[in-house]
Amino acid sequence: MAKMSERLEPFKKKVWLSSPTIHEEELAFVREAIETNWVSTVGENINELERMVAEYVGVKYAVGLSSGTAALHMCMKLAGERINPGAKPGRALDGMRVFCSDMTFDATVNPVVYEDGEPVFIDTEYDTWNMDPKALEKAFELYPDVRLVVIAHLYGVPAKMQEIRDICRKHNALIIEDAAEALGAVYTGSKLKGKCGSLGDYMVISFNGNKIVTGSTGGMFLTDDKEDADKVRKWSTQSREAAPWYQHEELGYNYRMSNIVAGIVRGNMLHIDEHIASKKAIYERYKEGFKDLPVCMNPFEAGAEPNYWLSCMLIDKEAMCPQVRGERDYLYIKEPGKSCPSEILETISGINAEGRPIWKPMHMQPVFRMHGFVTRDGNGRGRSNAYIDKGEAYDVGADIFDRGLCLPSDNKMTPDQQDVIIKAVRQTFD
Repeated sequence: MAKMSERLEPFKKKVWLSSPTIHEEELAFVREAIETNWVSTVGENINELERMVAEYVGVKYAVGLSSGTAALHMCMKLAGERINPGAKPGRALDGMRVFCSDMTFDATVNPVVYEDGEPVFIDTEYDTWNMDPKALEKAFELYPDVRLVVIAHLYGVPAKMQEIRDICRKHNALIIEDAAEALGAVYTGSKLKGKCGSLGDYMVISFNGNKIVTGSTGGMFLTDDKEDADKVRKWSTQSREAAPWYQHEELGYNYRMSNIVAGIVRGNMLHIDEHIASKKAIYERYKEGFKDLPVCMNPFEAGAEPNYWLSCMLIDKEAMCPQVRGERDYLYIKEPGKSCPSEILETISGINAEGRPIWKPMHMQPVFRMHGFVTRDGNGRGRSNAYIDKGEAYDVGADIFDRGLCLPSDNKMTPDQQDVIIKAVRQTFD
């Protein structure tokens, strides 16, 4: 007989997935910018923030921009200029294929299209939920002319950068490292070591409102190359030339970070270590609370240290109740002892807490469905969304999307609130 679930009272104040956490310093830096009238795209906050972040991540130069997406766009221009000299404005990639992480937010991929590139998506692996190096190697066999790879670190977990970098070097390909979700995460490989955001040829981070460090918006381009940093500063301020009047000799963009946003990020950056510690504690409490359930938390490799931005879980395939997802709707059938992401997310929402599905893989998105998709056993197009045991898998991203979800991970969530969320999740398996 099924046991009776305890009725859980909804939270009076919503528990968010990951909302901004603001301290006293942010207000002081913003007030200073307003009182001194430095509210545009120059000022002490921008200068100091760029210095702080470059030092923290371990790169020589940082350029504050309006968003992580803007920073990625600048990366595409730089990479295209290097691979394809003389390309026309807006066509830096000029129809070239670009290998991209499949399981990510579409901001990772959209800038490829902005510069007339053609994304080809590389399947995910189970160890980190990031780009599969074996699938990447297979992709180079299928498309040996590719010279650019865009890799994202999912949910603050470092990808297998040593393997990915070795493969890219062998094939003479550049790496754009999208560390938007991974500020503060540390990667340790056999030879390659460092913080996420320092491991590629062109690197970006994000300060979006839900990130580990936020300015409500904003992002940064990171590099060890002064010439690249200077180009991005110029391009992001409408490519104005050093002339007494407004002189423009190439296409520019309004992408520079404001001194007010920089003030918020500057203050928030002072608390990054405590933010990461709080997120890690949330992850560990979930892991302990679910230890006897047929689930696992989002994994990472030994030696790597995530920033634990979002705590996610994956339901064992034997414990999945039937679930069907359309483009915008879903259905599931409740079964005793089993659950599914749709049921769990409904239950969490019912107690006034916010969870989310795992990022839907890019190759499954309507806007990109006609683009290439490569798995470790070859071209993944035309396959069913299935997987094979013992790691010999294809369409791993579709499987993780089907069985995974993001749990409330706000670092203002109290342990008591998290205990209620854990209890709610456990009840779905009754």
